[in-house]
Amino acid sequence: MEEIIIKKDQIASIRSIELVTDYLENYKYDTLLSYLKDIHNADIAEILKNLDPVLRLSLLNIIDKNFDPEILTYLNESLREEIIETLDIKQLASNAKTLDIDDAVDLVEDLEEKDQNIFLENLDKAERVLIEEGLNFPEDSAGRLMQRQFVAVDENWNVGQAIDYLRGNKENLPEDFYDIYLINNKEVKGIVPLGRLMGSKREIELNSLINKDLRLIDANTDQEDVALLFNKYGLVSAPVINDQKKIIGSITVDDVVEVIEEEREEDILKLGGVDHDDLYESVISTTKSRISWLIVNLMTAVVASIVIGLFEAAIEKVVALAILMPIVASMGANAGTQTLTVAVRAIAVKELTTSNAIKIITKETLIGGINGIIFAIIISLISIYWFDNLLLGLIIGLAMILNLLIAGFSGIVIPLVLDKLKIDPALASAVILTTITDVFGFLSFLGLATLFLI
Repeated sequence: MEEIIIKKDQIASIRSIELVTDYLENYKYDTLLSYLKDIHNADIAEILKNLDPVLRLSLLNIIDKNFDPEILTYLNESLREEIIETLDIKQLASNAKTLDIDDAVDLVEDLEEKDQNIFLENLDKAERVLIEEGLNFPEDSAGRLMQRQFVAVDENWNVGQAIDYLRGNKENLPEDFYDIYLINNKEVKGIVPLGRLMGSKREIELNSLINKDLRLIDANTDQEDVALLFNKYGLVSAPVINDQKKIIGSITVDDVVEVIEEEREEDILKLGGVDHDDLYESVISTTKSRISWLIVNLMTAVVASIVIGLFEAAIEKVVALAILMPIVASMGANAGTQTLTVAVRAIAVKELTTSNAIKIITKETLIGGINGIIFAIIISLISIYWFDNLLLGLIIGLAMILNLLIAGFSGIVIPLVLDKLKIDPALASAVILTTITDVFGFLSFLGLATLFLI
């Protein structure tokens, strides 16, 4: 077995991709299959991402019958769909027996309805029922995220009884677990960490080992709120309950790490006006997904141009205005984006709320004003030296202060307002902010120049 050394910024070894490419190009299929048996499914997914499309198809044809569905859980949505189209759904279902229920639900929900039916029909009845139950929960909810296997024992047991139960029911235990749930009629009464259980004498009552705080998660809770709960209280697992307060599953920290990464990636893409990761989609599909926000940006740019057009006469008389006016607008946009980025993140992690909104708005506006004064002095001195015009320097300095004040204020208020309107701040804030800073930047600079310079 070849040793794979993980280096900085290198999750899947480049060497692995080179080896697989060589095996495929030279028809060394037996060697390829032997090599793939010894590496993690996450690395196989990384190899699939980086292979040439033709070689990727060749690899999929070779491993089709032995394709582990877990590989799909490490791929982004567009590439996952492309790969599923090349696989036999019946064979995929047959190979899915070892897949965790939460991963199986995630896989099935991405299939087309026809393929969903074929997949489910080729599963064992017990597994099919659990997956169908998972699909009934809202998308991106705790019900979709949870694992159906968990360890629960009677709340009146002692350590010895719990240990004997664990040893005698290995086949029914989840592969990895961190806590034991104490239940009474399927209601969770306490949580005992596994380490605390194993470090106690057999006669100790489990009730005396429970964590002080009991955190239960409703199955309909949004996965983002689940991630915040885990982060806030340092949880490694938590029981999921239904409307009757009965335990139906468990969420572990490894599931939450995936959610955090997914939400982070989603917010970054939305801040750039992109709905989803389209790296592996076709040119036409990618163009269609991006064009809507580009149209919005075009319209906002037209609005800014209209404002400039109102001062056409002033610009013709003082050419320096045309040279300097982009500075005011761009500084406002950049300063506002800084505030906006912090605000969107704070709203996402529930750090920015109505209770502290006034304080934060005041702070960010004040920061905008201070930055405005600093850069006003700098740009004023540059303008005076450049154009030998004291009044022009004072005007652009004043416009800089005003626009950075507006940028600081808008950068925090816009995402707050959008959040109240149930509109995703990450998706819509940037284009609104840029419009405001551009329009106000041009308006303040050209307006002041018209009043005092011309």
